[in-house]
Amino acid sequence: MADLSNPFSGFSVDDVAAAQQFYGEVLGLDTRAVDGLLWLQLGTGAQVLLYPKGDAHRPASFTVLNFRVADVPGTVAELRERGVEFERYEGTPTQTDDDGVFRGGGPLIAWFTDPAGNVLSIVADD
Repeated sequence: MADLSNPFSGFSVDDVAAAQQFYGEVLGLDTRAVDGLLWLQLGTGAQVLLYPKGDAHRPASFTVLNFRVADVPGTVAELRERGVEFERYEGTPTQTDDDGVFRGGGPLIAWFTDPAGNVLSIVADD
């Protein structure tokens, strides 16, 4: 029987070097570039593959990676100091406040994008 017990997720970027700088230096994740691909090593032991599509890349229209944090507003403030801009959703069911945090029920959550336009989030670890 096939052993499918070691899966990983992946998504495309338009520029692997820009992705490595953002994920490694701005977000502080362990990254490893191999054969033109970028591997993110997550604290859980899981890995995520970022693969280049160049001009054919289209940002995902959904959140591709969520980061659990104990303090969403505090993490938003810290990431803003590192140059991360948070999405503002106004007039929608996921309307965010002035800090970019959704407080409309469920866990606190804030969305931002990577250099390729893929949507990421920080979400309360409740």
